[in-house]
Amino acid sequence: MGVQPPMEFSGFKKAEMFRILCLLLLGQFVVGYLPKSYQAGLEGRTSIDDLVDEDYDEEAKLEEQAAIDAELKKAIHRATKNDGYPLEEHSVVTEDGYILTVHRIPYAKNNKAVENKPVVFLQHGLLSCSYHWIIQGPGKALAYILADAGYDVWLGNVRGNSYSKDHISLDPKKRDFWSFSWNEMGYYDLPAMIDYVLANTGQSGLNYIGHSQGTTSFFVMGSLRPEYNQKIKAFHALAPIAFMSNMYNPLVRLIAPFVADLGAVSKILGNFELLPSSKLISTLGTALCKDGSPFQAVCTNMLFLFCGFSHENMDTSLFPEIMKTSPAGASINQLIHYAQGYKSAKFRKFDFGLIKNLAEYKGSPPDYPLGKITAPVHLYYSGNDWLAGIKDVQILASKLPNVVYNKKVPHDTFNHLDFMWGKYADVLVYDDLLYNIRKYT
Repeated sequence: MGVQPPMEFSGFKKAEMFRILCLLLLGQFVVGYLPKSYQAGLEGRTSIDDLVDEDYDEEAKLEEQAAIDAELKKAIHRATKNDGYPLEEHSVVTEDGYILTVHRIPYAKNNKAVENKPVVFLQHGLLSCSYHWIIQGPGKALAYILADAGYDVWLGNVRGNSYSKDHISLDPKKRDFWSFSWNEMGYYDLPAMIDYVLANTGQSGLNYIGHSQGTTSFFVMGSLRPEYNQKIKAFHALAPIAFMSNMYNPLVRLIAPFVADLGAVSKILGNFELLPSSKLISTLGTALCKDGSPFQAVCTNMLFLFCGFSHENMDTSLFPEIMKTSPAGASINQLIHYAQGYKSAKFRKFDFGLIKNLAEYKGSPPDYPLGKITAPVHLYYSGNDWLAGIKDVQILASKLPNVVYNKKVPHDTFNHLDFMWGKYADVLVYDDLLYNIRKYT
């Protein structure tokens, strides 16, 4: 199929006013989830300085979120049990003290637990978690497909999501806990989880699959800690994100220049958690987004505003489950770091501002040395991905020394989230993915 410009998709022009309404609803949604004290600041009743000095200590909200996090920790166990797959839960401590949860599916219904199984490690994207690799169910979810194919499957969770919100000394209710971006995930989280997996399986290397931010953090690790390239049999990047200046998404293009200003954003929001899962989101998602609901189109279009319109690929029956666990938590700095990349057209370290940059880098934020990534890289991308644009993916490919696979998904409307939840991801992506993995096992 030929690639069509996103603006020419069937039904797009007819839905213009509806999407404008969605944008307005999105703005209300985001403001509605700011702490009340921050909303007061936006309305002028509290000074910006007061907001900066204030700790994120809204006990009722945090207690509610803790209950939701606890429920999410049970959800993946319930789902795998109902689907007939074993699940293990492991804790990993990073060099800087974050405590991460890693899930493991060691075998499937059609095979047994045996030693020396080849290992595949899956890493989720922004505002996601390990649970999202299985919600499509047997025969469709990538984690299950890999287990059925005889692999020892490990599912990572980076700092700050619902499964990895612990630290040996820092309190997630306080600002210091959230002072990280995906730079720290690549430098600390991925190495810690990979070392743990290899130590517990006795393997010398593994296949790594990342989606979205799960690819970004790998590019960080592979460039800043190049010794880890030797532990990666092959890297499979689904919807890879490093360079972002050519992405199509009109909403992100509109807000990114403002979000990229760390000082302005931190004065309003602080260095805290971005869009945690809440009971209200979960309840609304279950009630309004289920099959048969007249409001389901709102749910789909809200997602499509970020990732690209793809009605024919989206399995709407998944919406209630997605809404229960999305967003799964992240630091505001992760979003800021991406916005900085869009604004600068570079893939480089976090921009703290002039003064702190001088202390941290002795100048401007340095580019990540992508030339140090020697592991075999497989790039899977699509023409209707509003976040990982084709031109940006090819800029990335030109800077990587060992790209062995570089392929656009052969479907015009396949979008950013279809790599995880698309109806036809198994045929359009996973068949090739399994074929490529087998080359290294």
